[in-house]
Amino acid sequence: MTSGDGALSDADLLRAHLDGDAQAFGEIVRRHRDRLWAVALRTVGDREEAADAVQDALLNAHRNAAKFRGDAAVTTWLHRIVVNACLDRIRRRQAHPTVPLPDGTRTDDDRPAAAEPAAPAADHDTALVVRQALAELPVEQRAAIVLVDVQGYPVSEAAEILGVAEGTIKSRCARGRARMALALGHLRTGGDGSHGNHSAAQTVPSGPAAGRRREQR
Repeated sequence: MTSGDGALSDADLLRAHLDGDAQAFGEIVRRHRDRLWAVALRTVGDREEAADAVQDALLNAHRNAAKFRGDAAVTTWLHRIVVNACLDRIRRRQAHPTVPLPDGTRTDDDRPAAAEPAAPAADHDTALVVRQALAELPVEQRAAIVLVDVQGYPVSEAAEILGVAEGTIKSRCARGRARMALALGHLRTGGDGSHGNHSAAQTVPSGPAAGRRREQR
């Protein structure tokens, strides 16, 4: 099966990889690495650890491609592996929960070529404060908000990636947004309280366009 533009689908490429095509898995990585990187960066909150998490996850996916059962999109499967790698790293560093946050200006050879989208100069300090608030959320809430509010995944797909029920995702997002709203109350503008919990979470600059949805299988 091919995608709408005639290119091989992710599932076809994964099958080609299993059949010995040396280029197929690299094409999957090329298609999805920027978004995987954005998820890892927002989840871990540290560029070095995010890069290591993505590298570890992609190696894991490459070696264990035969375990892909086809009951979800390939991109969902990859995101699940990346998020799990990030959560493992976060749990290992629980004794040091506060880490330097990315400034959106650095790129290295082992990271996606495109620079991380940065906040406009006037909002840069605010963006850093919001990122700090995101980094201080409990890991499960942070992962849910990164997927739903920052990267734009539907609740159903975020639930698939994290391996929990949709109601759990909704609950984690609601609790996370509430915590961020408390932490960021001083950033609200206007007297009508129009900046609600959801908008506080969405202030976090995203990676690739948040409205983009899953690729074809």
